[in-house]
This record gives sequence, structure tokens and C-alpha cells, in this order.
Amino acid sequence: MTTIKIAGVPEHFNLPWHLAIKEQAFEKQNIDLQWTDVPEGTGKMCQMLRSGQTDIAVILTEGIVKDISAGNPSKIIQMYVESPLIWGIHVGANSNYKTVNDLKNKKVAISRIGSDSQLMTYVNADNQGWKIDELQFEIVNTIDGVVEALTNGTADYFMWEYFMTKPLVDKGIFRKVADCPTPWPCFVIAVREEVLNNQPEIIQTLLEIINQTTTTFKNIPSIDNKLAEKYHQKLEDIQEWLALTEWSQKNIDENSLNNIQKQLFQLKIIDKIGTFEEIVKTF
Repeated sequence: MTTIKIAGVPEHFNLPWHLAIKEQAFEKQNIDLQWTDVPEGTGKMCQMLRSGQTDIAVILTEGIVKDISAGNPSKIIQMYVESPLIWGIHVGANSNYKTVNDLKNKKVAISRIGSDSQLMTYVNADNQGWKIDELQFEIVNTIDGVVEALTNGTADYFMWEYFMTKPLVDKGIFRKVADCPTPWPCFVIAVREEVLNNQPEIIQTLLEIINQTTTTFKNIPSIDNKLAEKYHQKLEDIQEWLALTEWSQKNIDENSLNNIQKQLFQLKIIDKIGTFEEIVKTF
């Protein structure tokens, strides 16, 4: 049995992994797949890949492209979700800010430096025509830290996936002022190069299993009810999310990667554009 460590956010996108683990799909192929939930998100998972705390990360595209560009010894081996991620721009429920224009030059809460909650503030600022070097950040680590920061005023707004944040909006803790979809496929699967070099067949088998799971995921009877219950979502919100979300069973192509890198470079998120071979592993 080969042990493989994998990390991902505790969100509805990753239920296919949990179902495959529960059904012992990996175990039947002699893979002991050990999942770790990482509520801190992409920045933390990049650190885990670098340190060897995890072998694989199901991770946001822009975050891992940025970190590989900065020296993370990992490669993208496949797209996982090819539809955009819809980021909500949120303020405290009692905030005086009503529109995204009100948030210019205001302080944004982020989970950590290099996180996608930070990177997407650059994307949003560019969309609004703001100067990205004037953005101000408050590091809050977790969603509980965000709640505290937006409630006590140490930060003014926060960007996170719309549907996962909506329960806090429904409870009257946050208020959403706008959406900001990613201009690229949102999730990819990244693997440490050491693991790719030493166990390529294991990684290919793992991909075959998860691809079989995601291909049929939307057809699972009552999957909307299961998702709503597990992730504490309203059924109608889950049904809307399922309609918008498309899982992928193929790798990112060179044109898509170059388009992502060009946008990240223009936003000064990366300082160089890497080659396809430096960032992506094809089998």
C-alpha cells in the first residue's frame, strides 16, 4: 500500500474526493490516500507542498501558478474544476459601505500573504481601475478571523467563494456588495515533483479514479441534498452552484496557462512568465 498525502479546502468542490475515499476506490488500487482539510486555503497549501507536508494539493489555479513561478517544486497535473470561481466581495452586515466603489483605498482582510483572498483583491482592483499598489491588507488567517475583523472594523471587506460564504450572509454577519468571477478555470491538481518523479504510475492511477468520480458526480441520486447537509447550505443555493460548476478530466493547455500568466504578470503578481514544461506535467 502506497501512502499519498493530499490537501484541499473543506468545501463542496472536494466532495468527489471524499466519496471516492469512502468507497475505498483508492484503497482497492493499493493507494492509502490521506486527506487533510486546509481551511486556511491556497497560501497554506503552497507551504505544505514546499515542506512536504502534503504530496498533492487541490488548489486554486492563480495561487499555485504564482507559487511555482516563485520556486515551489511542484507541477500542475490536471485541471480539477474548469468553471470560474465566483468570489463574493463582502463587508460586515452593519458596514456603511454599500457598493464596490465605496471600498476603494479601504483595508481588505486576507487569510495570509500570497493567498487567493489576496490575489483576487488585485484582480478586483484592476477590474475597478484602482491602483493595486495602494491596496491595504489585514491578515486574519481563518474565516473566524474575518468575522472578527469585519465586525470590529480592523478590516473593511473580504473576498471569498460566494456560495461557501453565503451562510454567513444569511445569518446577518456579512453583506455581499458584488461578485468577482475568476477569469480562468478555478481549481487544479498540483503534485510535488519528487512524488511525480518517484511514483508517476501511482499519480496516474489516482487521476483515473478521481476522473471517474467527477464524471458521474452530478448524476448521483440526491447529491444536492447530500451537499446541502454536509456543507450547511440551502438546497436552492447548492442547486444553483451545481448548475454553474463543471469538473474537468483533462490537463490545462498551453494557451490557457499563458493567458493566466499574462494576466498575473500584468497585475505584478508574478515577475516572470514560465514555460509550459516548468509549470505543467503531462503524462
